Amino acid sequence: MGIWKLIAGIISILISGFVTFQSFAAGLFNTLEENGETSGTTGLFVAVLILTGGIVSIVVHRSKGIGGNIGLIVVFSLAALIGFSLHGNYTDLIVWSLWCMINVILAVISLIINSVRSKRNKRTDPIAV
Repeated sequence: MGIWKLIAGIISILISGFVTFQSFAAGLFNTLEENGETSGTTGLFVAVLILTGGIVSIVVHRSKGIGGNIGLIVVFSLAALIGFSLHGNYTDLIVWSLWCMINVILAVISLIINSVRSKRNKRTDPIAV
């Protein structure tokens, strides 16, 4: 799962730049149309959370503990929740929120795998009694 975290982190950082650019365009469109939408600002929040998740993912990609996975779950869940609920006329935000949900699901899987491995190692280690 470490390679996934590294690759997902790099992709997330790249996506955050693209989401930032799109958010500025959506915000400009909303301002010019004077339609009262806040999807550009929402996109910026999601971009910052994706960037944060990408950095955390790269930093903890070799970690065997649960803290890094929990951090990824929290950051990407928050980004997905904000993106799905407040996308407005910026419908591409749904796609980026799906990317966040994929990262959440894979972080949960990694958390479960690390937990099972930890329990198995404690049972087979005679010193850890």
